[in-house]
Amino acid sequence: MLGQPPSDRETSPGEDAIRLLARREYSRAELAERLAAKGHDSAAIGECLDALAEQGLQSDSRFAESFLRSRVARGQGPLKIRGELSRRGIDRATLEAALAEAETDWFALACESLVRRFDGPGGSPRERARRERFLASRGFDFEHLRHALSHAWDGD
Repeated sequence: MLGQPPSDRETSPGEDAIRLLARREYSRAELAERLAAKGHDSAAIGECLDALAEQGLQSDSRFAESFLRSRVARGQGPLKIRGELSRRGIDRATLEAALAEAETDWFALACESLVRRFDGPGGSPRERARRERFLASRGFDFEHLRHALSHAWDGD
């Protein structure tokens, strides 16, 4: 098959990393995990990742920004995004910098997410609790949740 390495030779960690990065951004930790799963030596992986970072081919801050944009487009809140980025090996400083640069209005995003999912604020406490659980599961904090429940349908 075209684009596939010949099966009779071993690929280098650099070749495998470039192949992965050609599809999408990866965090350093994700790349290290993928390369280790392919059986590459940990020292070679470290050297490869350092070289990729030096060349600007891999960047945790670029990954964090890209990931953040995709999650905001899905209507996810800051708590969920923080957790996901942490699980993907992004350090706290990079994570906070990406959130600050995004300049997202989390209150407006919570309202939009709620309006997309529900027709109205709900007439019963049970329905209102259902909307609260929805926003909480999307990663919005208590203040975003309260604001969205009070203002999401103001324009109607």
